[in-house]
Amino acid sequence: MQRILLFLLVLVASSSKLFAAVDTVTIYSNSLHKNVKFVVVQPQNESKALPTVYLLNGYGGNYAQWPKFIPDLQQKADALGMIFVCPDGANSWYFDSPIDSSFRYESYIIKDLVPYVDQHYKTIAQKSGRAITGLSMGGHGGLYLSVRHTDIFGAGGSTSGGVDFRPFPNNWEIKKALGDYETNTAIWDDHTVVKAVESLKNNELKIIFDCGLGDFFLKVNRSLHEKLMVLKIDHDYIERPGEHNQPYWKNSIDYQLLFFKKYFDSTAK
Repeated sequence: MQRILLFLLVLVASSSKLFAAVDTVTIYSNSLHKNVKFVVVQPQNESKALPTVYLLNGYGGNYAQWPKFIPDLQQKADALGMIFVCPDGANSWYFDSPIDSSFRYESYIIKDLVPYVDQHYKTIAQKSGRAITGLSMGGHGGLYLSVRHTDIFGAGGSTSGGVDFRPFPNNWEIKKALGDYETNTAIWDDHTVVKAVESLKNNELKIIFDCGLGDFFLKVNRSLHEKLMVLKIDHDYIERPGEHNQPYWKNSIDYQLLFFKKYFDSTAK
């Protein structure tokens, strides 16, 4: 009987290491002037500081989108030795609006969220320990924020990202934050990834992005790839069969997380 109990205790102890702790946190954002939620997934029983990957939701999603789409996110945290942070980006496209002072999602991520996470979790609190990516609208956010804040993020990514939303001037409420495209062309230009990369220096940021061959964002992703080639900015760009949907994102994120792990491991040496 004692041997059986001992075996069960060992089994429970071993099993506990297969799952990560999940927190749903609410903080007040000085940038947004309201309370916002986010999810943190971290390995259990880990004493050392770990790198952090920020996973940004797409249009119509929220802080729960990635945990819902990737039910085994907890196991990935343990297997890869990473902390995942899933903010609530609402329908923001992750920029600061020049016409609405309450619409400051870039500032929220950079000034409110990242410092809070570093203060309350055992992170590697420097760019070599941070990556950011997302799906669709969040893919725009992942590259837009990492390109503009290379002092904060060492790696940035995008899956099925709307890296240039100018071909879609009446979609996704963008004009609420930037004004009509016809009368605010320069403002729209300045808030796209394809414009932001013009200030990037080679090897300043590790970049990975991909898009499905049946995705309506395929053309703008190809254009971004071509522009980075002209600018001689090293990056990983992948096209694979797939559409703008959950099955594609579930497959894509595994490759991106391995890319980030390789980056984190290289900076730890």
